[in-house]
Amino acid sequence: IFFRILFRRRGMAETGASLQNTNNELVKSIEELREKRAECDRCITKEEEEKARIVHELQILTERLRRIDEGLNKKYTARAEYDKAITETENAFGKILESSKTLLHVLRKESQTLKAKVGE
Repeated sequence: IFFRILFRRRGMAETGASLQNTNNELVKSIEELREKRAECDRCITKEEEEKARIVHELQILTERLRRIDEGLNKKYTARAEYDKAITETENAFGKILESSKTLLHVLRKESQTLKAKVGE
């Protein structure tokens, strides 16, 4: 009987020690999981901050792009008006040049006619 009690006590002691080891391992595992979670949380925070920075930069660039597009549209309109004015001026100048040539031709012809009459 003494050996049975001693054996049971040893068995219980071994079981208790085994249980204590298991508990220690569980606590250690939980701590490791918490550390990994904390690291993951730090990574998330860092990436969220980077995302916020990029979103802000994108908003600034989008506004800048809008203003540039607006300025370009005004310049495109102005350029088209310049093109129209140049084309109209060149056409008018061409007509004036043609009229000047015609006038010069008529003037030379009249001059010859007058010379011929005076020379008679």
